[in-house]
Amino acid sequence: MKKIVVFLMMMMSATMAMAQVGTWKTYLAYHDVTEIEKAGDIIYVLASENLYAYNTNDESIQTYDKINFLNDSKIIHIAWCQEARRLVIVYSNYNIDLLNTDNTVVNIPDYNLKSTMLDKTVNSVYVNGSSAYLSTGFGIVRINVKDANISEVYNLDINVINTFIKDGNIYANSREKGCYEAPLNSNLLDKANWKWITNFQGYQHQPDADLLQLVSTLNPGGPKYNYFNFMNIRDNKLFSAGGYYRGGVILNRPGCIQVLDENDEWQIYQDNIAELTNYRYVDLDGFDIDPLDNQHLIAYGRTGLYEFNNGVYTNSWNTGNSPINTALGINNPASYNNYCMTFAGKFDSEGNFWCLNSQTADGKTAILCLTKDGEWKAFPHQELIVSDLQLRKPRSLGSMENINFDSTQRMWFVNNHWDLPSFYAYDTDADQLTIYKKFINEDGTEIEANYIRCITEDKDGNLWIGSDQGPFYLSKADRDTDPDDVRFEQVKVPRNDGTNLADYLLSGVDIQCIAIDGGNRKWFGTGNDGLYLIANDNTTQIAHYTAENSSLLSNTIEALAINNTTGQLYIGTDKGLCAFMTDATQPTETMQKDNVWAYPNPVQPNYNGPITIVGLSYNAYVKITTTNGSLVNEGQSSGGSYTWDGNDQDGRKVASGVYVVHAATEEGKKGVVCKIAVVR
Repeated sequence: MKKIVVFLMMMMSATMAMAQVGTWKTYLAYHDVTEIEKAGDIIYVLASENLYAYNTNDESIQTYDKINFLNDSKIIHIAWCQEARRLVIVYSNYNIDLLNTDNTVVNIPDYNLKSTMLDKTVNSVYVNGSSAYLSTGFGIVRINVKDANISEVYNLDINVINTFIKDGNIYANSREKGCYEAPLNSNLLDKANWKWITNFQGYQHQPDADLLQLVSTLNPGGPKYNYFNFMNIRDNKLFSAGGYYRGGVILNRPGCIQVLDENDEWQIYQDNIAELTNYRYVDLDGFDIDPLDNQHLIAYGRTGLYEFNNGVYTNSWNTGNSPINTALGINNPASYNNYCMTFAGKFDSEGNFWCLNSQTADGKTAILCLTKDGEWKAFPHQELIVSDLQLRKPRSLGSMENINFDSTQRMWFVNNHWDLPSFYAYDTDADQLTIYKKFINEDGTEIEANYIRCITEDKDGNLWIGSDQGPFYLSKADRDTDPDDVRFEQVKVPRNDGTNLADYLLSGVDIQCIAIDGGNRKWFGTGNDGLYLIANDNTTQIAHYTAENSSLLSNTIEALAINNTTGQLYIGTDKGLCAFMTDATQPTETMQKDNVWAYPNPVQPNYNGPITIVGLSYNAYVKITTTNGSLVNEGQSSGGSYTWDGNDQDGRKVASGVYVVHAATEEGKKGVVCKIAVVR
């Protein structure tokens, strides 16, 4: 037995580095420092709305997030309370954590949960003794940091920017109403005890210069920005862009492409581009990587196209040097290049780059192609023209997004805009455009979507459409049906309550993005309801992850990308990037001992998580037996992966020993694919 375990440890030690199925990870930015608090030998740093600590004794750095110690995400203020020896942490949703020096945390959810018409905005935090005073949009909230509770709330009906205590008096400083004073020993709950004394005194909360200089030398890791509106996997690397333009919403996020490699190291593409072009480099909505050259990338967004080679900016295209047009209603020539609305782009298999030009004056450049030889071609289509109600002129659609080439190399895209919620199929060879703008389901009921968010093809050839009214799909068989006659599928989920009734899958849920994993399961990212996982049968809800029941950073999901080699699902939220290790990977064509393996292997005595087998074929039938052939576990793979809980068929932990994994393809071809050593 010992010899077998030693042998397997030598052969499979690399698998121990694989993340356990069901585990979460965060990838947060710590780039822009806003607040620093010194607590003896520890320096707490609030940067890019995230927290880390630097120990001046051993020079170690500790980062904090929802997985590591904290209860929430997106921090707006921190303040050190010396008397209680706790760090006060205030989040953007007004949740409050108190962090002890041993990294234990006490949560105060009351202010977050309090329903009120008052402005709960927290402008600053001031600590005096064992109390922390939150300056808010309506007055002051006093926290007893030692006892971890809200002790008093002073409703002053003024927007307090900062609070301070001096000479036995407390002061509430308001930009609009001026500075108010009250004796500390008076009844501060009585608004009459607060007297106006002078105009706004000004307030600048800047980190200590020496501490800021010290912090500038530290490297806590992470990306530069917490913006992940678009993501793509290539060569086991995560490529991402953070710009945001959806349904007419512009956030003016700085342009940036960030790449995460297999060692969790970040590469930030050159981003000082505005200095070189003399127009804005913002709202970079996405990109595509050249299929003929993986170092060559073209990005797109609100200000045109940008070309990069190995992370270095090499060229851009806009109104001055290409057919790309500026948006209708932009009358100042100096602003033309700031509104070259190209919200979608994609290379075809031959290396030609296709892009869509939204909101242009005549719509003649709605579909454009930059050939691999550098030649521009325009493909005007009247179907992509609408009337601008405000300017009373024709223009191209408001937000043409999400280009995808399907398995037949037909190009699909959506108009994610209220002006004409729709999606399109475009034959690039024949220059033929098919429009889908009326969505009738199998019951003859119209799906009244206000926004069509995204479109993607599953492994059965069905096209899934995400809308603000939930998901539906166009079956492979109906793809060539006349759009006026086509019936879309809204999956019916039986209620199983004895009524024989059913509900449409995720009806009314705003589907922002869709990812298909190796098991043909559907991951739906939503606008405000977290993340759903739906089984290959399209009806079974396997999981619903939210910020409340998991380590998901936020319920607002902007993008999804799954590495089907590892099973890692990357989730871009409005609060940053996190990842979840799924139990599905890309299936293989043939199962052989050389490409099928399990992890962890060997299974150590203190391990209680799932054991994952990867490298299987699609829907492989798996049996796990003892060496003498007794059946321990059986089931079907998810894509190319199968998970075993380490228990036998009676739910008991298996004994120490070697267990044999047998697998059969859907066609019935069988064989032993790997062995697993278990040490108890």
